[in-house]
Amino acid sequence: MNWIIDYFVPFVVVLTILVFVHELGHFLIARRNKVKVTTFSIGFGPELFGWTDSQGTRWCFSLIPLGGYVKMLGDADASSARADESVQSFTEEEKQQTLHSKTPLQRIAVSIAGPVANYILAIVLLTALIAVKGMPVLPATVGKVEPEMLAHQAGIISGDKILRINKTNVEDFDQLRALIKENIGRDVQIELNRNGETLHKNFALYTVNASTGEKEPIAKLGIAPGDPLYVKQNPITAFAYAGAFCWKMSVDTLKGIGSMITAKKGSGEIGGILSIGDMAAQSTKNGLPTVLFFMAILSINLGLINLLPIPVLDGGHILLSAIEWVRGKPLGQKIQEYIFLTGFLIVIGTMLFATWNDLMRYKIFQIIKNWF
Repeated sequence: MNWIIDYFVPFVVVLTILVFVHELGHFLIARRNKVKVTTFSIGFGPELFGWTDSQGTRWCFSLIPLGGYVKMLGDADASSARADESVQSFTEEEKQQTLHSKTPLQRIAVSIAGPVANYILAIVLLTALIAVKGMPVLPATVGKVEPEMLAHQAGIISGDKILRINKTNVEDFDQLRALIKENIGRDVQIELNRNGETLHKNFALYTVNASTGEKEPIAKLGIAPGDPLYVKQNPITAFAYAGAFCWKMSVDTLKGIGSMITAKKGSGEIGGILSIGDMAAQSTKNGLPTVLFFMAILSINLGLINLLPIPVLDGGHILLSAIEWVRGKPLGQKIQEYIFLTGFLIVIGTMLFATWNDLMRYKIFQIIKNWF
């Protein structure tokens, strides 16, 4: 039963915090716009325990700890996709407290508040980590050399510090990666320091096809960085670094999604709850700073994914409200139902695919077979 403590508990704790922050964003902006929230649930399914506040909101923890929701007065379900038929029997005062009675801009504000709350949490966590522990910087020092790769063949060894590539100074490992990427398919000269001695290594980031004589590019030297250094920053600078990190990670994630859609990149990297649980467990073993950093990363992803213009997700609600704002009237009820059904199938399909990847990645079928 150690897996419960090692994997399940960290997973539930991390996810609960992120879901609470996300749903709190929706809740606060809904209340701000005079929308009555009937339920604030952490988890799905039957309620385990809860309480009702003075405004009539039921705060509860539910059986399945894989998310959460805020349900508002007049919603047919937790997704707030459509109004319940019972709204017709509401008093005028009650109708004014439903989300569907609000303007498109008010509904957009309520929808976007959840992802924004996740980004705010990520920035707060990253700012605190950078100010207290320091900004992780990977020096341009070789930590590991892959056998039979270019660097190994050229005699580069662990501990070598890369100084320049083609006379361009190298400040850190990220810049080293960028310079290698810029010079794929070319001849490069690397200047390095080894125990106080300056050495020069010449590389060809390509091979020549013997039959055609054409250059075939090589994208990697075959080196990995060593341990990071932590450089503390003042709170203002830390905040700027945190914001820049969130932006870069969001852009890189969108590029990754785009690459998978266009088949330029495999979809095997998509992970589900097992992957998240494993990462949560590993982060707890490395101390509180690692846990907080993992939470920040996950919070950015949660916020970004929810902003995608897929019906059922917050981004889908924002898109439909924006269309209504531009048109001056909502789309037809049947069209909206088809749109949300499509979004539901996309989300469910992605979840099933991610779960299948997890089952393959962690060899769950083999483990079950060994049990029997």
